Amino acid sequence: MTVAMSDTRVALVTGAARGQGLAIVRRLRRDGVLVAAGDVLVAELEQALSEPADPDVLALELDVTSERSWRAAVAAVQERFGGLNVLVNNAGYLNGRSFLDETVENFERQWRVNAFGPFAGIRAVLPLLQKAHSPAIVNTLSAAAYRVPAANVGYTASKWAARGLSLTAAGELARLGVRVNAVLPGPIATPMLDAATIERLAATQPIGRIGHPDDIAEVVAFLAAPSAEFLAGAEVLADGGYSLQVPH
Repeated sequence: MTVAMSDTRVALVTGAARGQGLAIVRRLRRDGVLVAAGDVLVAELEQALSEPADPDVLALELDVTSERSWRAAVAAVQERFGGLNVLVNNAGYLNGRSFLDETVENFERQWRVNAFGPFAGIRAVLPLLQKAHSPAIVNTLSAAAYRVPAANVGYTASKWAARGLSLTAAGELARLGVRVNAVLPGPIATPMLDAATIERLAATQPIGRIGHPDDIAEVVAFLAAPSAEFLAGAEVLADGGYSLQVPH
């Protein structure tokens, strides 16, 4: 069992099996942070974390829409590492549809993963964070919560809800010593986007490319670090200028 020392930081990252989540896990490890990596894609998560194997990363089955799953994950983190300094709410779900094509089931699924998931996570980890040194929460939102894209009503609504959650939590939890900040990524080359979509978006990006998972991981690592202790309620728009092209 690995137990965190008083000067060692511990982070729990959701949606960690691929894309941004996996990049965040690896970036935090470069800073010496012990990491609990959670995802519903357990086999894929374990495979990703085995290349190479790292004894200071704990793979967890975590369904962010389930309060029971959150309780089990928090208990496992406490048993393995002895505490928690950072929560990264990265898990997300995108199934873009226009308003007329959206279904109740698809809308609700996106809301439960993208908005309820972070809420349930913050509630679950708060007792541990309040005992930790320089505790921080980083919420991965979306540029869709800054400018409104077309044909993504469920995703956009859920990310605006998550942004409201993040800002509200930032104001309330700062008084408890817990910093809450957010990163709003633009188009990122992850399994959420197919090759044709990536090519189309890259052709219109002001900087000439869409983002890579490592671009977002760098921002998360900064917001999670004690050196960012003066930031509370900050929102980092990391989109390569994508939002500059979209009207309010």
